[in-house]
Amino acid sequence: MEDLKKLQPKEVWKHFFALSSIPRCSGREEAARRYVENLAKKNNLEYRIDTAGNIAVFKPAYSGLEERPGIILQGHLDMVCEKNEGTVHDFETDSLKLKVSGDWLSADGTTLGADNGIAVALGLAVLENPSLKHGPVQVLFTVQEETGLIGAMQIEASLMQGRYLINLDSEEEGVFYIGCAGAILTEGRIPVSWGKRESGMKAFRLAVSGLKGGHSGADIDKGLGNALRITGRLLWNLYNSFDIRINSIKGGGKHNAIPRECFVSFVLPSEAAGRLDSFVSHWREVISLELENREPGFRLRISEEEELPERTFTAAFTREISRLMYTLPHGVEAMSISMPGLVETSTNFAALSLEDTGEIRILTSQRSNRLSSRDDLAERIKIQINSLGGTVIHTNSYPAWTPEPENPFLKKCTALYREVTGREGIVKAIHAGLECGVLGDKRKGLQMISFGPDLAGVHTPQERISVSSVERLWNYLVKLLSGLTE
Repeated sequence: MEDLKKLQPKEVWKHFFALSSIPRCSGREEAARRYVENLAKKNNLEYRIDTAGNIAVFKPAYSGLEERPGIILQGHLDMVCEKNEGTVHDFETDSLKLKVSGDWLSADGTTLGADNGIAVALGLAVLENPSLKHGPVQVLFTVQEETGLIGAMQIEASLMQGRYLINLDSEEEGVFYIGCAGAILTEGRIPVSWGKRESGMKAFRLAVSGLKGGHSGADIDKGLGNALRITGRLLWNLYNSFDIRINSIKGGGKHNAIPRECFVSFVLPSEAAGRLDSFVSHWREVISLELENREPGFRLRISEEEELPERTFTAAFTREISRLMYTLPHGVEAMSISMPGLVETSTNFAALSLEDTGEIRILTSQRSNRLSSRDDLAERIKIQINSLGGTVIHTNSYPAWTPEPENPFLKKCTALYREVTGREGIVKAIHAGLECGVLGDKRKGLQMISFGPDLAGVHTPQERISVSSVERLWNYLVKLLSGLTE
């Protein structure tokens, strides 16, 4: 704890640490919003909360700067709640356990919530500091960003007052984002065909784990393993080699996280069980070689269960689900021609599980800066799920943020970055979803930019944030707020 107390700037980290003790998974931001509300009251600042639960706090201009253009600082209150297998942590009640290693701050076995707790902490530090020189400032805290930018989609346009919007939800220091992909969720449900328990069978559990996971937008082009795709490949080969029957399955979780784990229970004929060890050894070696050094923690285990299940999927349904998992698309679909190196279209096979309703639930998300390509990919996935008698809904559709390289606000931000740091800023578009696209669509004429400190492992229990990067970003942000008054 003593190491944490030494972090600079203290006015930023004190709020980050406070947020780390407040449960704030998407859709559960009430306590975090109260923290913001109480700070506004304590500092006699006007604030508004809209019907979606977004909260905006308004700080008057420094004396003499009342006529300067208004500035909106923006981030989201919620976080992705993921933990490692075996980690004891209740995201509804428990504080995150923070630790420092060198320049990096992380949490013990869980996501850190730096995405986007650091934006909230930076915004609160600005609101609390009466000596900062700036025009009218508004800090906008949105909700349910991680479940599809829901707060931004439902925001009241009147809640945004200003000419400039600075989104603090990016993950590379010195990189200025001016565009992002649009996205849509494609969720399917397939009724299970159950069969009776067969005699002469043994029960086993397959576990794929140890993968890095990662952000389904920013990391989709890194060749990371997807636990669901790997499991689908194994199940397809298990079915064809051993005539298995599945009885339970669960893998993945959040739509915007590449799945790290998948667990399947199945039965197979007793006389075939002796061949499982060689099967596992073969596929462990094959997949490890394919993943190379990208996934050093990859683990594949099959263990025998003591009790046989009362029922299993039919042979036909086991085959069809295995085939769907094996063939459902995941990864980069197309690269951008206009912006070399930028992913244009992708899909994330995010989650699959057997529900209490007796259905298989499948969650995927599609991203693209061409909405026609996004929707085409979503429709193809729908056809695959429909072919098994499943139903599909498309939700959480949001627009892309079209880059404007000649935006005068961008030029001002990068010029000041050069002046403050002596380094050139890098201008990019991102394949992840940023709220700028939605907010700009709601409030026409906003000049927008997104930047942030160095983060790594976002949306996974390996999430971490560079401490020194936060300090440099704070110093730059203070200079930028002052510079926008000139």
